[in-house]
Amino acid sequence: MKTSTDRILTTHTGSLPRPKPLIDLILAREKSGTVDDEEFEAETAVAVGDVVSRQVSCGIDVVSDGEMSKPSYTTYIRHRVEGIAPDPRAAEKGIDIMVGRDLLDHPDFGHSRRSFSAVAFPGCVGALRYKDRSGLDRDLAHLQAAARKSQPTEVFMTAPSPGILTRFIINLHYPNEEAYVAALADVLKTEYRAIVEAGFVLQIDAPDLGSARNNQYRHLTDDEFRSKIAERNIAALNAATEGLPADRMRLHICWGNYEGPHTHDLPLLKIIDIAFKARPQAISIEAANPRHEHEWEDLKTIKIPDDKILIPGVIDSTTNFVEHPRLVAQRIERFADVIDRERLIAGVDCGFGTAVRAEPMVVDSIVWAKLRALSDGAALASKKLWGAKAA
Repeated sequence: MKTSTDRILTTHTGSLPRPKPLIDLILAREKSGTVDDEEFEAETAVAVGDVVSRQVSCGIDVVSDGEMSKPSYTTYIRHRVEGIAPDPRAAEKGIDIMVGRDLLDHPDFGHSRRSFSAVAFPGCVGALRYKDRSGLDRDLAHLQAAARKSQPTEVFMTAPSPGILTRFIINLHYPNEEAYVAALADVLKTEYRAIVEAGFVLQIDAPDLGSARNNQYRHLTDDEFRSKIAERNIAALNAATEGLPADRMRLHICWGNYEGPHTHDLPLLKIIDIAFKARPQAISIEAANPRHEHEWEDLKTIKIPDDKILIPGVIDSTTNFVEHPRLVAQRIERFADVIDRERLIAGVDCGFGTAVRAEPMVVDSIVWAKLRALSDGAALASKKLWGAKAA
C-alpha cells in the first residue's frame, strides 16, 4: 500500500456516480433479470474507464472502479453466490432492520426522505457457495484496463465484510447468525483473494462495526454489541483474509451513509480498539460527519498501533456543500497531530453511490467538485506538513 512519504495522499471510499444508461441497465437486471450481457459489459467498461480517468484528473491518488457494475456495495454478490435470491420475507425483514434508533426518535424526519436503494433486499435461501467468477473477473479486467490507461498512483477495489452481509442479505436458511457469518466469510474468500491477486488494494466495507449498532442490533447494549457482534465479525473477517498481506488491505467503518440525526451512533472509541484487531493495515473512518468530526480529539487519548494507517474522511458524502480546501487542510492537519503524517491518507466519509437509487444524495457534478476540494486541501496540508519538500 502506498503511503504519504512526501505529501498527503488522497483517496475515497469506493462508490461514485454511475452514468444514466448503466443505472437503467442495473435496475432492469435487478428487477427483471433481462438485459443483454454484452451491452451491460460494454457500458460498464466505458463507465469504469471514464470514472478512473476523472478521479486522476481531480488529483485523487488511490482510485477505484466506482463500483460501476454493482446495484449496491453488498447485494451484487447474489449474482455470484449460490443460495441467494429475491424473497418477500427478506424484503420485509430488511425494512425493519434498516430503521435506526435515531430515526425512531424523529418520526417527523420521515423515512421516505432517505431511500437506501431502489432494489429490495435478497435473502439467503440455501447453502452458500461461490458459483460464478465471471462477473468478478470482468470487474477486475475493466479496472486493470482503466488503470493501465490513466496511470493512477494506486488502485483499490471494494468488497463487503461478512458481518454487513447479514444486514443486507437476510438469513432465511442457516440455523443461527453465527453459522451464517461463518458461511459468508467462507464464500467471500474468493472475492478477497482475487482482488489482491489482481494487484489491487482490497477495501473491506464493514459498516457492521458502526452503523449496525444503531439499527440491526438496536436491542443490544453497547457492551453486548462489542462482545457478541463486533468481536465475532472481526474474527470472521480475519479468517476470511488469512494469508493475504495486511499491507494490501484496508477496512472501512461508517455509521450509515445518510443525512440524518445520527443521535444514537456508537462513539468511535467504543469500536476502534476492536477494529484495530482486524488484519487490514489501514482503517477508514468518518471524520467530516458533524456527529463524529470531534472524535479526532478522542484518538489523541489512545495508542494507535504502529502498524496501522489511518484514512479519515475529510469530505462529507451526504450533503451538497462543497468543502473549502482550507477546511479540508485543517481537518487533515488535526489528524497529523494524532498519527504520523506518513501513516495518514485523506479520504471521504463514505461512498457517493453505495446503492443505485432514483435520485442521488449528492449530484454528480458536486461529487467531482468535492473530490477536487479534497485534492486541493491535501496539497495545502502537505505544504504545511512537509514545507517546500511537498511533491
